[in-house]
Amino acid sequence: MLILLVSLTIFLLMGIPIAYSLGLSGFAYFALVHPELLPILPARLYAGMNSYAMIAMPLFVFMGLLMNSGGITTRLIDFSLLFVGRFRGGLGLVNVIASMIFGGISGSSVSDTASVGAVLIPEMNKKGYTREFSSGITVASSTMGMIIPPSVPMVIYAYVSEESVGRLFLGGLIPGVMIGILMLGITTGISFYRKYPKEDLRQTGKEKFILTLRAFPALIMPVFVVGAVVFGLATATESAGLGVLYAFIIGLVVIRELELKVIPRLLRDAIQTSATVMIIIALSKLYVWILALERIPQSLALFVTGLELPVYVILFVVLAIILLVGTFVDVSPAILLLTPVFLPAMKMMGIDGIQFGVILISGLAMGLVTPPVGMCLNVCSAISKLQIGTIFKAAVPFLLANLVTLILITYIPALSLWLPTLLMD
Repeated sequence: MLILLVSLTIFLLMGIPIAYSLGLSGFAYFALVHPELLPILPARLYAGMNSYAMIAMPLFVFMGLLMNSGGITTRLIDFSLLFVGRFRGGLGLVNVIASMIFGGISGSSVSDTASVGAVLIPEMNKKGYTREFSSGITVASSTMGMIIPPSVPMVIYAYVSEESVGRLFLGGLIPGVMIGILMLGITTGISFYRKYPKEDLRQTGKEKFILTLRAFPALIMPVFVVGAVVFGLATATESAGLGVLYAFIIGLVVIRELELKVIPRLLRDAIQTSATVMIIIALSKLYVWILALERIPQSLALFVTGLELPVYVILFVVLAIILLVGTFVDVSPAILLLTPVFLPAMKMMGIDGIQFGVILISGLAMGLVTPPVGMCLNVCSAISKLQIGTIFKAAVPFLLANLVTLILITYIPALSLWLPTLLMD
C-alpha cells in the first residue's frame, strides 16, 4: 500500500490527470508486488467498464443536454419568478428554485451552473445585485444538481456499492429539498440586509397560466424518469433511455427550440463526458482489486469497530475525510475510491448503504465549490469573470445550508431512508 500511495502522490504532483495517475500507480503496484498478475490487467480494466447499469450514465447526461438545448432554462426561470419574484431578492430566490428544478432534469451540478448561471448572473447584475453575490449563490445552489434525482453520481455509486438506483434517487430527494429551503432562507436574510430589489410582476391570470404551461413539460420530467424506476416500470438504464426520448420529443415537437443540427454536437459532448468517467472507472477498478488483495476494507472495518468509539464520533471523522477528499478530487473518482474503503466499515456499524451513499454524494457536492479543484467554481468564473477565490468567499454563507443538511442526514437516518422504505419496501 505504501508503494501505491507514494506513487499516486508523485504522479499527481507531476500534474498527471487523476485517472492516469490511478492507472500508473496501480500498474506500479502490480509490477513490484504481483508481477504474475500483469497479463490479466487488460481483462480487469475491460471488466471494470463492462456494466449494463452504467449505460444509464451517458443517457442521463444526454437527456440533460437535450433539455438544456431545448430552451428549458428560460422557461424554468420564468416559472420560478411567479412564486418568489415579488419578494425582496426575488432573482436570488429564483436562482435557488431554478437550480432545484434543473437538478431534477440534468443530474449534474456543473450543467446547472453553466445553464442557470449564463442566464441569471448577467440579469442579476443588471438589477443591482453584486457580481459576487450572483456568482456565489449560483455555484452554491448548483450543488443540488447531484443530490436531487436523477443524479449521475448516484448511478456511479450504485454501480460500485451494488445498491438500488431507485432507492438512492429517493434517498437524495429530501436532503436536496432541505438544502434548497435553507438556501432560500439565507438568500432572504442577505437580501433584506443589503436591500436587494423585488421584481415588478404584473402578469394577468392568463399570462401566469401560460407560463406554467410552458414549464410543465420540464416540471414533470423528474417525476417521469424517477417514478419509472421507483415503481418498477423500468430499470435505471431503461428509464434513462425513456428520458432521452421524452427530452427529444419535448424539445423538437412541443417547445420547438431544439434544432436537429445540434444533435451531433450534443451526442459528442455526452460521449466525451461519459468516456472521461468510464476511463476513471476502469482504472479505479485496479485500486478496488488491490484493496481486495490486501484486504484493506475488512482490516479498516475491524480496526474501526475495535476502537470501541461511539458511532457518532466515527461518522464525524468520516465526514471530515469526505469533505477533505472532495476539496482535491473530483466527484466521480472520489466515489470510486472512497466507497470500497468505507462502505464495509459503515455497514458493520449498522449504517445503511443508501444512507452512506447520500452522505458521500452530499459531502462531495460541496467539493464542487471549494478550491482548488471546484469544477462549478471554474465554470462560474468563466461566466462572471471573477476569480474562483472571490466566488468561493461569496458562496460560503449559502454552503452553510449544505453543511447543516449533511450533518442532519448523517445523524438522522430517516431523512435519507424514510422515502425509499415507504415507496420501495
